[in-house]
Amino acid sequence: MDDRPQTVKSKNGLPSAVRGQKNMNTSSNGLLTTIIIFGASGDLTQRKLIPSLFNLFRKRRTPKKFQIVGFGATEFTNEAFQKHLLKGLKEFAGYEFTTEEWDVFAPNLHYLSGKYKESSDFQKLADYLTKLENNEEANRLFYMALPPTLFPTIIENLGSSNQLHENGGWRRVVLEKPFGTDLESAITLNKQVHKALHENQIYRIDHYLGKETVQNILFTRFANTIFEPIWNRNYIDHVQITVAEKVGLEHRAGFYDSVGVLRDMFQNHLLQLLTLVAMEPPASFSASALRNEKVKVLSAIKPMTPEQVSTDTVRAQYKGYTEEKDVQADSTTPTYAALRLFINNWRWKGVPFYLRSGKNLAEKQSQIIIQFKEPPLAMFPMQTMKPNMLVLYLQPDEGVHLRFEAKSPDKVNETKSVDMEFHYDEAFGKTAIPESYERLLLDAIQGDASLFTRADEVETAWSLIDPILQTWETHQTPPLAVYKPSTWGPAEADMLLAKDGRRWLNEDE
Repeated sequence: MDDRPQTVKSKNGLPSAVRGQKNMNTSSNGLLTTIIIFGASGDLTQRKLIPSLFNLFRKRRTPKKFQIVGFGATEFTNEAFQKHLLKGLKEFAGYEFTTEEWDVFAPNLHYLSGKYKESSDFQKLADYLTKLENNEEANRLFYMALPPTLFPTIIENLGSSNQLHENGGWRRVVLEKPFGTDLESAITLNKQVHKALHENQIYRIDHYLGKETVQNILFTRFANTIFEPIWNRNYIDHVQITVAEKVGLEHRAGFYDSVGVLRDMFQNHLLQLLTLVAMEPPASFSASALRNEKVKVLSAIKPMTPEQVSTDTVRAQYKGYTEEKDVQADSTTPTYAALRLFINNWRWKGVPFYLRSGKNLAEKQSQIIIQFKEPPLAMFPMQTMKPNMLVLYLQPDEGVHLRFEAKSPDKVNETKSVDMEFHYDEAFGKTAIPESYERLLLDAIQGDASLFTRADEVETAWSLIDPILQTWETHQTPPLAVYKPSTWGPAEADMLLAKDGRRWLNEDE
């Protein structure tokens, strides 16, 4: 795969409030950069994309010359579009900003209405962009803030209107998840987008990889020599990866009932976390080297047989799910899943990786627990000691905890588990962690694909999820369990670990 990064520029002309901030762009091709957002009138643009781009602007990390063009079916004038986005900023930004900053940023925002399936509207877009760019060479980043079913049509229309040809300026396309609904659809979608784009022009986004705490998995492992020598089957007993949601369906009921937890969370987020925990040290942090190692991890996981699906997976639905609005009354869509996976390579042979995720659980929690093996010899005449444990807290209490045993003072045979802790908010401040889309948008502009998924990575992940889905949906096995809302899931998930002599470890344990 060709992952060669391309680069861009810097930012000047900001209000005095932010002029003193460090310019993070280190290279430039000197051209105007135009960011085109398809689905610009939608929720993602208002809640995430524009707040992230505006904050990059405030930090002087956007290109020196840039503009944003929204494209969508909704009719907006430029002024109305800007007011719509300002309303979203005030509600969703999560940071404070001044009127002066917005007044400098807002003139960079433009809007053009059109239909995604009308080729004539894409020619209209091409002409509009050429006029905005003064008929000069420019870089263009196309962002698909839309359902994946529209990707092929839009990319075909961009190609037929000659908007993807690189002649001086670069052309890149960011594709939102989910990328396909199964292996076959993912392969088909890859073929369709590859008709008009080279792989190094495609940025398949998973916002989870933009989280600072997710990136910190790599830094914890490879920037600290104390961990890597013991990061293997000789010292690690098992790994638990949890992404728990306290909320239910909210406004996504119709969509969610058609996909379920496995497609929504496991194929992308949880398998991505697994690759970062399990991958070998890359030769460098270049996009190719990093993504090659992630694919190797996924390739080392053997797809489950139907018999293994029956014994090594749990599917469940929270009580009352079928009574939710827009959910089928006889729906068997799982809102919770737990898997036991094994990575068949030298480092991890025999070490189980337990993955779980669900809605309407006890707490909002994303964490990775590395539980180490017990000491090989009971040297001390005391009660059984708890094993050492490294916990990577991804959210909401972002940080790292290392649990180990210490002798209790004034006791002969007692130990106490103690923690060495790092918290992001204590070390860097409560507002230190930016929105994940900030990092990913900046990387896409700068041509760094390290945190984006490659075609073979997407397909390999689906090859692991597909057999599970097929067994669940075709054979209805294992049976669909039920769990009470605001709990940690069904008893069957506890039994999945109990048969190995283990148990789930929650945040308060």
